[in-house]
Amino acid sequence: MVDPATTTAAAVGIANQLLPHIRPCIEAIGLPSFLCFADRQSSLQQAIEDLQDLEDNVKLKVAAERNRLKDCPPKVDRWLNRVAKFLKENKKFIEEKHGEIEGSEPARCQCLCSCTANLIRRCRLCYPIAGKLQEAKKLIEDEKRLETFGCRPPLDVVVPRPSTQTFGMEGMLKELHDYFNDKERSIIAVWGQGGIGKTTLLDKLNNELRASDFHVVIMLTVSTNSIADIQRMISDRLALPWKEGEEEEARANFLAKVLGRKKFVILLDDVREKILLKDMGIPIPDATNSSKIILASRDEQVCCEMGAQRSLVTMKLLDDKASWNLFRSKLRDEAIAAIDHKNSVEKYAEAIVQNCSGLPLALNVIGTAVACLKSEREWGYATTATKSEPLSIDGVKEMFHQLKYSFDRLDQTLQRCFLYCTLYSENDSIKRDQLVDYWMAEGLIPEEADRCNERDRGNERDRGLHFIRRLISACLLQSGDSESEVKMHNVIRQSSLDVANQQGKFLVEAGKGLREAPAADRWKSTAWISLMSNKIKNLDISPDCNDLLTLLLQKNSKLEKLGPRFFIFMPNLRVLDLSHTAITELPECDKLVSLQYLNLSHTRITELPLNLRVLQALGHLDLSATTALRNTNDNCSKLLRLRVLNLFRSEYGINDVDDLNLDDLSKLWFLGITIYKEDVLKKLTKKHPLAKSTHRLSLKYCEGMSLIQVSSFEHMKHLEEIYIESCNGLRELIADADAGSTTRLQVLTLAVLSNLERISVGPAPHHFQSLQDLTIARCHKLDNITWVLRLESLERLVISDCHGMEHIVQEAPREVETMNSVSTSQGNEVEEAVTDKRADLVIQSSEFPKLRSMILNDLPKLQSICCARNFSCLESIRVEGCENLKRLPINRTYRMEKLKQICGSDEWWRTIDWEDENMRAGMHDYIPI
Repeated sequence: MVDPATTTAAAVGIANQLLPHIRPCIEAIGLPSFLCFADRQSSLQQAIEDLQDLEDNVKLKVAAERNRLKDCPPKVDRWLNRVAKFLKENKKFIEEKHGEIEGSEPARCQCLCSCTANLIRRCRLCYPIAGKLQEAKKLIEDEKRLETFGCRPPLDVVVPRPSTQTFGMEGMLKELHDYFNDKERSIIAVWGQGGIGKTTLLDKLNNELRASDFHVVIMLTVSTNSIADIQRMISDRLALPWKEGEEEEARANFLAKVLGRKKFVILLDDVREKILLKDMGIPIPDATNSSKIILASRDEQVCCEMGAQRSLVTMKLLDDKASWNLFRSKLRDEAIAAIDHKNSVEKYAEAIVQNCSGLPLALNVIGTAVACLKSEREWGYATTATKSEPLSIDGVKEMFHQLKYSFDRLDQTLQRCFLYCTLYSENDSIKRDQLVDYWMAEGLIPEEADRCNERDRGNERDRGLHFIRRLISACLLQSGDSESEVKMHNVIRQSSLDVANQQGKFLVEAGKGLREAPAADRWKSTAWISLMSNKIKNLDISPDCNDLLTLLLQKNSKLEKLGPRFFIFMPNLRVLDLSHTAITELPECDKLVSLQYLNLSHTRITELPLNLRVLQALGHLDLSATTALRNTNDNCSKLLRLRVLNLFRSEYGINDVDDLNLDDLSKLWFLGITIYKEDVLKKLTKKHPLAKSTHRLSLKYCEGMSLIQVSSFEHMKHLEEIYIESCNGLRELIADADAGSTTRLQVLTLAVLSNLERISVGPAPHHFQSLQDLTIARCHKLDNITWVLRLESLERLVISDCHGMEHIVQEAPREVETMNSVSTSQGNEVEEAVTDKRADLVIQSSEFPKLRSMILNDLPKLQSICCARNFSCLESIRVEGCENLKRLPINRTYRMEKLKQICGSDEWWRTIDWEDENMRAGMHDYIPI
């Protein structure tokens, strides 16, 4: 009889030899599912662990992208959901089935292919395990096809407005909502007097629309802004590039085309007269596109003319309860405690509230003014001050009585500073630095004669900026559109004009569209006159105004002539602003012996009066952008008290001054200068007192100058802007390494440099380290500007009319191949190098970290911008006249996640080559020009 053990051993040996040959057949009929059950079970367990690791890795990548304010792409989100579901189901499956097998087979019996004897149970489990293993492998393969883990979020639907607590506006807000939700009403108006809360209502609606289905909500202040200003505000809100000099009609058509593709809400605040929406680039909404326009105006007729006669929300004054609650919300805890614990104080406070007659702005202003009062005596005085006579608050001017107490709390200097702001047009953005310059010239910020060092000058300006902060704190001024600007609310301005008119020293007709100046007899006995932002053509008068201190005539773009005796009777004039006018000459001005501030910038003046030099009190002279100025009579060098002299981009000195001749200006701390000779430049770049004062430098017509090294300007420690123009001999510009310097250069313009061939930038830190704005125009010998990769602070790049420009960044072939093969599947940042063939430089991967805008115009030979890169901040690209540019620096790896707009012609857009044609279809940022 054959031994069983021998037979079994022989059978196993034969089976092991045959198994490799018959395995394909076995697999085809599914036998491995139970013959190799242990292997499959182990494989599934391993796949689940691998999938868990992949899930964790993808989640880390998504979290990193979300930290950069990007969204998780839908494809990645779906994959994560599938994985989460799979892991949840199959971890439990493995635990249960493993226990079931282990529990049913306490003693395993080895047989063919390591199978156990319990074949029925294994057969029942084998197919589910095989299916789940295939599903796991599919998920693992799908992860490899995930290309990006963050995508640029869409344009913000709403720019949040300051949120303030409101009182008593619920009914008006409900009425606005009712009109807004009515599909038949596309234009809605909010009507009411100044200071009653129209802007607050619009702000509240604006913030509520964050959760709406609108594509974009835009809030604009119309008031005295020009069509171009409004078009620019719309362009900025839509992140569209702005092209200076473009016709308003063409720009309006472009904006209308962009908005026409969106479901929008536009909020127009402070509309003073009927405006044509099409002129601003706003398409008329209707029921089909569900867009809305809401306007706010003081004039009911304007609301009707704008088409809102059937959807007019009328603002109402607050009732007693709402007025009281609003007033209390402005008080400090100590003031509230005094009111709550003393009946007499409460009565004073109630009287103040009653005198405000329900006008929200008055309650805000007066409430802020008395916010810190505690004693009964203080409250009694405040009540008397705000109760000089009964108030009906029927119009804007009556606000004077509510504001008088706030105004009276200011010291005399601050009162004069505040009233000075009324010289500006309504809703003007007032530049803080200009306001401080005016105040200093008026003597409101005293300057000690011996103070000429930099620290003391800074203290004077700081004192002026502190005054501005005080006025903002008192709610008499408010922050402007940028940190460098402030505004005065319309009602506050009207009230302050009432104060000024009572003094009888102000003549303010700013921004009223005047075509003729007020009669000369109205000038007499006035101290402050503002006729800015009008349409006056000439001032051929000789007004008698011996008391006049300030005369503001700027932004009268049609003003061409001042009478020859215009300045004869202005001996005390301190501030004269004629900027942005069309005057060609300045009348004799030897009588202006007190003049401290003279602004002639952006005028057509051709000659300075010979007797300008007698104005020995002059401390601020602005001649910037006076491109027609030819004859200066060497005046500036004789004005020994000058602290600010701005000759930037002026023709001053081009003909009659062989040298700067400014060495005697020992008090000068701000100099903007245009230089026409290399010898003069060499003098300025040495350790010269003027170098430390130079903030803006323009070089023009410097023939024979073939090389400029920016390091030669290192003594100009305050230099912020350089403009190099029409220097035909210039061949090379070098911004070398700057290891020990704290360069402040922010703006560089290179224009009409016909022989400029080479620009080199050294390794960081270099002299262009802080450069934010770069413009290159009509430099035809430049074929690339690869050095821009070194400009880590660059935010705006403009290249125009450079007919030799072939590449913005010239890539070496090896780098092109390297960058095209870059993969980010591992989520790591790649350190790459790019060689600038022309400058022989190596630039690291931190290129273009802050670039926001790129404008390329009239570059007929341009073939490429650069290889695809991580433009982490780029928002807009505008391309015109670049017919040979066939590729953009975008691919599947680098998609410019913040890019909002690409502007170009349809013909050019159709010729763009894409890595994948699906990318063209996915580019929703393109805007045709």
